[in-house]
Amino acid sequence: MCGLSGEVRFDGRRADLAAVERMTDEMEDRGPDGRGAWSQGAVALGHRRLKIIDLSESGAQPMTDPQLGLTGVFNGCVYNYREVRGRLEGLGHRFFSDSDTEVLLKAYGQWGHECVERLVGMFAFVVVEHHTGRVVLGRDRLGIKPLYLTQDGDRLRFASTLPALLAGGGVDTSFDPVALHQYLSWHGTVPAPRTVLSGVRKLPPATVRVVERDGTHRDHCYWQPSYTRRPELGSDPVRWREAVHDALRTAVRRRTVADVPVGVLLSGGLDSSLIVALLAEEGHGDMATFAMGFESENGQDGDEFRYSDLVARRFSTDHHQYMIPSDRLPAALEAAIGAMSEPMVSHDTVAFHLLAEQVAKDVKVVLCGQGADEVFAGYHWYPPIAEAARPDAPDAYADVYFDRPHDDVASLLHPDVAPGHDASRDYVRAHMAAPGAQSALDAALRMDVHALMPDDPVKRVDNMTMAWGLEARVPFLDHELVELAAACPPELKLAQDGKGVLKDMGRRVLPREVVDRPKGYFPVPAVRHMAEPVLSRVREALTAPEARRRGLFDQRRVAEMLAEPARHRSKRGGSTLWQVASLEIWLQTHGIDSH
Repeated sequence: MCGLSGEVRFDGRRADLAAVERMTDEMEDRGPDGRGAWSQGAVALGHRRLKIIDLSESGAQPMTDPQLGLTGVFNGCVYNYREVRGRLEGLGHRFFSDSDTEVLLKAYGQWGHECVERLVGMFAFVVVEHHTGRVVLGRDRLGIKPLYLTQDGDRLRFASTLPALLAGGGVDTSFDPVALHQYLSWHGTVPAPRTVLSGVRKLPPATVRVVERDGTHRDHCYWQPSYTRRPELGSDPVRWREAVHDALRTAVRRRTVADVPVGVLLSGGLDSSLIVALLAEEGHGDMATFAMGFESENGQDGDEFRYSDLVARRFSTDHHQYMIPSDRLPAALEAAIGAMSEPMVSHDTVAFHLLAEQVAKDVKVVLCGQGADEVFAGYHWYPPIAEAARPDAPDAYADVYFDRPHDDVASLLHPDVAPGHDASRDYVRAHMAAPGAQSALDAALRMDVHALMPDDPVKRVDNMTMAWGLEARVPFLDHELVELAAACPPELKLAQDGKGVLKDMGRRVLPREVVDRPKGYFPVPAVRHMAEPVLSRVREALTAPEARRRGLFDQRRVAEMLAEPARHRSKRGGSTLWQVASLEIWLQTHGIDSH
């Protein structure tokens, strides 16, 4: 897990190494264990390293293989790197390190950009071919590792974070109206390739981009599972329970590959508890587990320790429990927003940031349960979608998932940055119309897993953990497990109020109180209820001179929300004021003068 950066010139000039070094230095938190740079003609690369596999300097980056004529930078982990290495050694390759980065380089040298199909893991990478000047960028199947881009006719720049691109300079920071529409429709989510800034884009998940010396490029999408049934498994819940158990066991085992200790973020929910149970099943009985809670607010509990304690006792883990007092929230909120590559509205970002700070003192790698609700249909809005006829799926999705209809989105924005059409609903219609999804629910899950999830829960965990040099791994996003779940009959996933197939599995290995508990979230009551001192920070940001000068939001609507914060809620109950303020605070925090 690391941070990468670079520049490719198309105008005959040498790459700007100073700009690449500024981008690299901006990502020090992502890679506190090492720094490197490389430049040759039109290309320069930078890297910050977090040592997880091969702790020696042999694994330092940027890494060059002189025999193959390749240089690369890599962020993430190839879990099956030993197996791929064995195959490459059988083909005659010789290795100078024990790192997965070198395995990637030699795999590229052997199979070209199709090497990604042999890799199991989470990754973003850039490989430079010395002899052709071709530059190849790649991202893992589920978009777990980020890769941001900014390009004009003269150059392409890339980095693991958006603020790193800003540090390089020369980025168009005007607003993207479609992205703003998506942000206000989908509780802060802006799917690839867009960001809220017109000049910054994201390489989509499961994509390899081949960039030629003259700046032309072609994209290759190398993976998309089919959301249709598998006749060989039928609809027998016992067979599906066993198949999912085997696949999740494999996914968890893969994510223990490391040359440093591995822990688990244990919320006490079904998903993280299953990870602990499966690790214990594999013999990891002394694993470190971590849980966090907050003080109650407005009668809402801020912790779920009773459930995480049950699991920790059952499996005799080395359990760590942190209670965060409310007076820590102001500073924590500022730090969390500073760690965001893009603005996020989920109030648990601050919880993850605080938890990661503590966990990083004990381990460098943690497993967590993100993705299970999208992959196995655990959210409450899925049943109404499942009842819709296939042609009606986009409207059913909008009715239960969108924060607000198009007219309300437009009324929040200044007319200059409001798109003249329902951009978010158009996006949903296009995604759901694609072949390969058998039912309305299949189409909804496909969009959530492959388009929206990488830019909400997945990005949230990556940003908050990497701010402390902590690598988070997500077993529920193992691509083979996702392929299996995509084929699972909807009625098995929706059973028992969602994630039925996981609950069936859980009852065999977990305390029943954990499996049958009400669905929980990572609560941060002071943010959810706009309590002080969060409200004061929101008011300060939205009335600041730069906010008024920017004029992003309708000032009359902002005044109404500030006067009655609790009254203005999205259709799903989220705070509209927080959604608006999050974007403005993020812009101010990162010094973005958008207009």
